[in-house]
Amino acid sequence: MSGESDDVVRFWERLGLPGLIDVHTHFMPEQVLRKVWAYFDSAGPLTGMEWPITYRHDEDERLALLRSFGVRRFTSMLYPHKAGMAAWLNGWAADFAHRVPDCLHTATLFPEEGVERYVREAVEAGARIFKSHLQVGAYDANDPLLEPVWGLLADAGVPVVMHCGSGPAPGKYTGPEPIGRLLARHPRLRLVVAHMGMPEYAEFLALAEAYPEVRLDTTMAFTDFSEDRTPFPAAERGRLADLGDRILLGTDFPNIPYPYVHQLHVLERLELGDDWLRAVCYGNAHAMFDRR
Repeated sequence: MSGESDDVVRFWERLGLPGLIDVHTHFMPEQVLRKVWAYFDSAGPLTGMEWPITYRHDEDERLALLRSFGVRRFTSMLYPHKAGMAAWLNGWAADFAHRVPDCLHTATLFPEEGVERYVREAVEAGARIFKSHLQVGAYDANDPLLEPVWGLLADAGVPVVMHCGSGPAPGKYTGPEPIGRLLARHPRLRLVVAHMGMPEYAEFLALAEAYPEVRLDTTMAFTDFSEDRTPFPAAERGRLADLGDRILLGTDFPNIPYPYVHQLHVLERLELGDDWLRAVCYGNAHAMFDRR
């Protein structure tokens, strides 16, 4: 992997950056991650396609790889698929952030009794970012049980990376319409739309234009893998430039079917300029997480 690490480092060094900040990387309890990988291996209904895991390594090796790439800050995106899991996952993630200080303390949630309590506990314990997965969790962001949680997170200024687009397969509660209703009630919620809202790119860009706290992450967007299935509309490229201060680098490491450096090269391929790349790959996330 040393050759790829060199390629990644050359990318950010050319831009004059101190490294990268990746807001969409996955670390989770080993037994949970193994089940996630098994799901990808089986081409389950939420993927429905061959999806080889490029970085199928143990935790220490995955951490070493990110650091060799020059990723200065990253996340431990994790999510429950049923009630009763989120508080346990949050406990694991808090311990992970304690022993891996370059990982932003990540937490998650699920619409269930007690969700407001454990979300508040996570925020008070220092959680810097939350993950919500409407497709895997099969829940509505507008579930009444979550209403106090969104207000709590908006007041605390803690961002939520939400898989709310309908890719790679639509869910009952995915798509821009329910998210528009959520934001109408909580316009200050720092919502980070995962995967650029794939495939409803234009609609989620419109929500970012309407709500100043909405951001989008680049996870898997623009890659050859995604462009073959759900291409980003060329006509929307100007909106990417206009929203350059609210787009964040995300990759889905380690659960990606191509090398990490490919996500960087495809951002460069958009030809939106070095200032845009510097903001997306480091500056925007640095402003959100590390500036005091």
